[in-house]
Amino acid sequence: MKDITNLALFAHVIEAGSFSEAARQLQMPKSTLSRRISDLEEELGVRLINRTTRKLYLTDVGREFLVHCQTVVAAASAAEQVTQFVQEKPRGKVRISSPYAISQSLLAQILPEFMARYPDVSLDLVMTNKPVNLIEEQVDIALRVRAEIEESSLIARELLPSANALFASPELVERLGAPEHPTDLMNWPALSLHYSSGRYLWQFTSATNESLSLSYQPRLITDDMAMLREAARAGQGVVSLPTYLCHEYEELGYIQRVLPAWKLPVGKLHMVYPYRRGLLPAVRVLIDFLLAEMPRAAGIAGIGREIERL
Repeated sequence: MKDITNLALFAHVIEAGSFSEAARQLQMPKSTLSRRISDLEEELGVRLINRTTRKLYLTDVGREFLVHCQTVVAAASAAEQVTQFVQEKPRGKVRISSPYAISQSLLAQILPEFMARYPDVSLDLVMTNKPVNLIEEQVDIALRVRAEIEESSLIARELLPSANALFASPELVERLGAPEHPTDLMNWPALSLHYSSGRYLWQFTSATNESLSLSYQPRLITDDMAMLREAARAGQGVVSLPTYLCHEYEELGYIQRVLPAWKLPVGKLHMVYPYRRGLLPAVRVLIDFLLAEMPRAAGIAGIGREIERL
């Protein structure tokens, strides 16, 4: 069996980005750290890292080996902290990745309660609308809205459905006339999230299961759903957004639904995390907390009724 310490040192070097930074963080001589990694490579009979004067590059074998090292280190840490479950005092830092809109509309409601409940757990919330590599970026939990989670190395837990609808300002609807059919939107100004394919389509389904796709050219393209909501409120176009994000604005009369009799695809909000046998207690309690509290924050009962109605 390989020395687990060497595995941990290898993972730490890669996470730190250099031998110098890893040595500083570990408070050990750089020469000693470099020798330990060289010993590991010699013992394995393969090169794990290609070194230059400025940067470290993982070999293909090193990249795969890193995943297993991180799993071993995480399991060892979990075993060391197993008594926390008995004491009910999880501790340590949990790194979360979440899109801006979900962070601002849902996590903002519940994370303060989690922090009060678990004062020894610190949170590092990374707000980004781009997918993150959980292993490479050392993310414990990521929230994603998509139909499927393709990575086999991740566990996906569904948190709640994400119903979508078209929204526009009452002033824009009054000026252009309330549409009765999706084709009535062909000359409307539109707003949209960014899609890497470059194709912008609304996919509609009628009450009689008639399907229709309508292409459009957005006036504004951004990954910030809150900005899209504000642009729609200002009368700059019609936009497809999650209903939970627009509920308050809709009640206040800032925006209204367009073509409410036609359904848009329903997405799903997932929580994903790396597949590991031994998740740290702090990560486990946050997973359980999100599963219990996210539906409440989103008003899941109302969303559920809406999906059935649509």
